[in-house]
Amino acid sequence: MTDMSADPVEQKARLRERLRFRRRHFAEGLGDMARMVAFRALPAPLLAIASKHQIVGAYAAWGDEPDILPMLGGFDIALPYHAARVATMNFRRWDPAAPLTKGPWGTPQPADDSAEVQPTLILCPLVGFDRTGGRLGQGGGHYDRFFASHPGALRIGIGWAVQEIDSVPVESTDAPLDAVLTEQEFMRFGDRL
Repeated sequence: MTDMSADPVEQKARLRERLRFRRRHFAEGLGDMARMVAFRALPAPLLAIASKHQIVGAYAAWGDEPDILPMLGGFDIALPYHAARVATMNFRRWDPAAPLTKGPWGTPQPADDSAEVQPTLILCPLVGFDRTGGRLGQGGGHYDRFFASHPGALRIGIGWAVQEIDSVPVESTDAPLDAVLTEQEFMRFGDRL
């Protein structure tokens, strides 16, 4: 349940703490078989959507985030890239045979000489989500700023089912998701898909 008396920034900070704890313990408790099959194949509806896009924006899992790269075999992939510890994030093409480097925020990213690209489908990690397309991210606003400058890009959140909450506190700068994929289901929101 969300405390409606607090402002969205405070609500989000408390939710992030709680949901990171939940996500961490869920991921630690996954058995070997569950780890082996989770996020290894695109569900048919998402495969149909992804097949219409030349480049799929994805992410390299960090910590207890779901690892989605194995299910994207055969697609041209772009990953988030940060040139420095600044607000701007873009996407750079990544070849799965190429090593990832440690970015300024500590996350894995393509090498500095990788080509910048503009994917029109973005599979983004999240800390929490709701069934109206609300997304709670890490708190830096990098994805929301990218989405604001690329409003036509489809936005699909990726997370574990335990990251679902009743309602994500929304600010004016938050971009809603078009869908969410968990290890259990694919949920669509709105009419852009």
